[in-house]
Amino acid sequence: MPFVAKQCTFMKFPANPMTPPYLNPGDKIAIVSPARSITFEEVYPTIKLMQKWGLEVVLGTHVFNRENQFAGSDEQRAHDMQQMLDDASIKAVLCARGGYGTLRIIDRLDFTQFQKNPKWIIGYSDITVLHAHIHRHIATETLHAVMPVNISPDVPSESIETLKNVIFGSKISYAFNATQYSRPGEAEGVLVGGNLSILYSLMGSRSEIDTTGKILFIEDVDEYLYHIDRMMMNLKRAGKLQKLRGLVVGGMDRMNDNTIPFGKTANQIIAEAVSEFDFPVCFDFPAGHGPKNLALILGRRIRLRVGPRAEIVF
Repeated sequence: MPFVAKQCTFMKFPANPMTPPYLNPGDKIAIVSPARSITFEEVYPTIKLMQKWGLEVVLGTHVFNRENQFAGSDEQRAHDMQQMLDDASIKAVLCARGGYGTLRIIDRLDFTQFQKNPKWIIGYSDITVLHAHIHRHIATETLHAVMPVNISPDVPSESIETLKNVIFGSKISYAFNATQYSRPGEAEGVLVGGNLSILYSLMGSRSEIDTTGKILFIEDVDEYLYHIDRMMMNLKRAGKLQKLRGLVVGGMDRMNDNTIPFGKTANQIIAEAVSEFDFPVCFDFPAGHGPKNLALILGRRIRLRVGPRAEIVF
């Protein structure tokens, strides 16, 4: 019989976001594939790394399945995610990779047990669907960070170390140069966001992001510049930029242009979209699809300072 999760009724969440329990050696961390397919060979370095950290790795039943570009059918991918959401012994769920597919299963998932026993949901790119849905309905922190598809000897150790620091409870903060188009100022607010294209795809749905009084993080890859403009105009017209406390722009990597140039870079497009507002903005934070992808605790109240140097304090 196909797996179908029941729809859940979300409890009223507290005013301040909850931090999932930090991990200790001996805890279980699950690896699931809610989107694109992946091979054992691609995941093996992560399994060894997690074991080196003292964690027990639990693989989703269908983690290496393949149905066209997906890691198995919608039912199979939802089954694995639901299993790990419900299992109280699992302390973190690490998504194997992005691509596309999480949007197809989000409405199959029941977060009732997850809300009672929150755990770290880890990933970026297509996993923005999970981040946004959770932050819309449950005040629980999630982790935007590297995934098994990225973890290899070529990944900067800093990216992996920030993942480790967060899940084991070490404090993180970042200081970096404020690049061109950044706008100075200070702000405090809950950090939300992720991949811009995914946030755009969630508009008008139950997973639509709530940005009021929050600090928004966005990043993207392999998009046409006019698409970036279209998406930023959508956020603006939908009222998602007007009440922000601040904006953090990560990597806008491998952008494409038409034969007739759009005439602006991705950063210029974003700067123009928020030019009428007065919140602080910083560009080129090293997170996203670039070579460095520093961990960001989404759902946590942070302090953002932008001057000649920018600071993010969790």
